[in-house]
Amino acid sequence: MRELTVDEFVSLDGFAADASGDPEFALGYEGPEFARWEQQVLDEPQVIVLGRTTYQNMSGYFRSATGPIAAAMNAHPKLVFSRTLNEPLSWSNARLAARDPAAEITALKQQPGAPLRCVGSVTLARQMMALGLVDRLRLVVFPRILGSDGQGPLFSGYRDTYLKLIGTTVIDSAIVLLDYRPD
Repeated sequence: MRELTVDEFVSLDGFAADASGDPEFALGYEGPEFARWEQQVLDEPQVIVLGRTTYQNMSGYFRSATGPIAAAMNAHPKLVFSRTLNEPLSWSNARLAARDPAAEITALKQQPGAPLRCVGSVTLARQMMALGLVDRLRLVVFPRILGSDGQGPLFSGYRDTYLKLIGTTVIDSAIVLLDYRPD
């Protein structure tokens, strides 16, 4: 059975976006260890699961980006949840989900194939967490407090959820990776 991992960048105070609404708060902290971790994650087989906003942001960047991380992002199959986009999608190997997240992810988890990995897509991640579809939650915590400039509190709208910590990693002496499984 396939697993669904949700990867989220988050500020120390739990925000997924800065005042501009972007995850730009994370820029500037990444170093060589972060690049190795990111490449290692992308070297694994996966289907990248995205909501519309994250798809549009990432596709706009990665379609013209170069380097091994861009090559991996462009090569992986991508499943996009949107009510407003239409096929064909402009990013290589991307397709629209045919059903709502509950039905689509539940069906995919029953099929053989590469693991599913939701990147960013906070609204979609919240939905899948509420539905009990998330098998692993990886938080990439950046050493920044956004306070009143933060937008998109990551856990806003989540129900009471117990998590089991399965791993921690410090990256570039600044970023903390927290790896959880819903309990």
